[in-house]
Amino acid sequence: MSGEHQGFPGTLSIGQEAVELLLVELVRSAALTFRQVISVSAHGGNAQPVTRAVRVRSEGRNVLAWAPRWDGDAHVGRTETSAMRALTPDQVRLDAARPGNPTRILDRLPQLRESGLSLVTPNGALGDPAGAHAEEGETLLQRATADLTEMVNSQRIART
Repeated sequence: MSGEHQGFPGTLSIGQEAVELLLVELVRSAALTFRQVISVSAHGGNAQPVTRAVRVRSEGRNVLAWAPRWDGDAHVGRTETSAMRALTPDQVRLDAARPGNPTRILDRLPQLRESGLSLVTPNGALGDPAGAHAEEGETLLQRATADLTEMVNSQRIART
């Protein structure tokens, strides 16, 4: 779901309802084979449909939703760029990276939801990728992994 990016050429989005329905049906299908399903999403635009899709718990399905809690800027800034440098360093072009709107995402969220990303930042970035490096990204990813592991383990204990 990337409707908030529609102001940028080439953006395609299927909308929140379609993402939610897709996730619900995937969880229903997976729940036939797996005891627990975890929906992981790092895209803020998917937060609402992912959260709503967890409603299949009322059908007796064991489903969780998780998203990383990054510190720092929100979109194409140092935080995400560092994570990408840790994951796929050959695909990150720092020479082409440009800073965008430095305002905290929480302060811009109402405007983002109403007007879209292009009216908040002309280049799509919410933050500054300058100084991004793989070591910082590796630390961020390790913290996210530990957080996800802790959530899964706490759910396992809660069910026994």
